[in-house]
Amino acid sequence: GKIFATQWDERRMNVMLDEPGILTAVEEHTWCAERWWGKRLAAVEVDLERADPAVLAELLADAWEGKAPQRLARPSQQARRA
Repeated sequence: GKIFATQWDERRMNVMLDEPGILTAVEEHTWCAERWWGKRLAAVEVDLERADPAVLAELLADAWEGKAPQRLARPSQQARRA
């Protein structure tokens, strides 16, 4: 239950965001696509050859924060949870 990203091959990575994050990424970036696991929207699929590295880093940070123990989350993330 702590997986926040998977890399399928040299070109594709799945980033496990919450559903609003997935939908936003797909809407804002042509190199993102929805990834379904059965009937559940599970991740955003990223085309690594086309992805903006800075945006991908933010997506990965958001996904990690969603899975990380609260004590390891960014200070801004801890404030939002309080």
